[in-house]
Amino acid sequence: MAGIISMSDIRKVGSIGIKTVCYYLCTTAVAIVIGLVGGNLFKGFFPILETSELSYEASEGVPFMDTVVNIFPSNFIAPLSEATMLQVIVMALLIGFAIILVGEEAAPAVKGINSFNAIFMKCMEMILKLSPIGVFCLICPVVATNGAAIIGSLAMVLLTAYICYFTHMVIVYSLAVKTLGGMSPLAFLKGQLPAMIFAFSSSSSVGTLPINMKGCEKMGADKEVTSFVLPLGATINMDGTAIYQGVCAIFIAACYGIHLTPSQMVTIVLTATLASIGTAGVPGAGMVMLAMVLASVGLPLDGIALVAGVDRIFDMGRTVVNITGDASCALIVSNLERKKAAKKAS
Repeated sequence: MAGIISMSDIRKVGSIGIKTVCYYLCTTAVAIVIGLVGGNLFKGFFPILETSELSYEASEGVPFMDTVVNIFPSNFIAPLSEATMLQVIVMALLIGFAIILVGEEAAPAVKGINSFNAIFMKCMEMILKLSPIGVFCLICPVVATNGAAIIGSLAMVLLTAYICYFTHMVIVYSLAVKTLGGMSPLAFLKGQLPAMIFAFSSSSSVGTLPINMKGCEKMGADKEVTSFVLPLGATINMDGTAIYQGVCAIFIAACYGIHLTPSQMVTIVLTATLASIGTAGVPGAGMVMLAMVLASVGLPLDGIALVAGVDRIFDMGRTVVNITGDASCALIVSNLERKKAAKKAS
């Protein structure tokens, strides 16, 4: 909800806000599809890990239309009590948009939600600080069962994720910048290099924001656009994280000896796309989002232990994708707004 409320200025910026949100949601959906396709293509090369104490009971397949219908909760209490993750996300989006539409009268609610968000973010920060201990305890039985084989298995998953990262940047962003931004893809990637290097080393979209803004303005993006698009992107644009969800979901499912059904993959696409709105742009937040994705398709959260030990390596690459997507959006929106202004002037 806090992520949606933070977009209240969209009404003020008009077409800039609409173009930005549409671009972010579309590229995130494409990213998760690339992650799922990449995971399925390379699944045969994943050395499957023995999950020892980890267990999974396959649920019955859900028809596609039921998956779509079940997105919307019958009431506001059931999704919270039953931990139906996709319904919880949709409910939060509906309430967030309703608060924006109410306007000034909802100011107390905005203040309360932002306060609760700050509290929960602090809780998450404390949990993430303790996560190395938890990860160690969870991964011990996996390592004890698989031995050195776990290194090769995780190396293949990492390689798959980075191939998908590279594919998304080179194909999706390059084509978008070329066709909609009026800029050479090589010039774009070269101009984005300083921000990429910092993002890779820091694993923080928010921390990279000043460098990204400076680089975008050097490449010709309007300051008015970058000051809105990039901070918003650090909150709601998580293309790299979406790819990570797809690859890891396929790998974790494979370790439990199951094949995800088409309806489950649709659920993953929807959950990862919608959950990206409001996901914190800080190191480690991707693991929290992965828990939401696994829960949405009935995979046990214990499966996170299989990839948690190398999450930082995943995080470095996915942050690069995230901030590059933000920059591509800033350049595209700037170009489209300039064309719009020129058309009006003529």
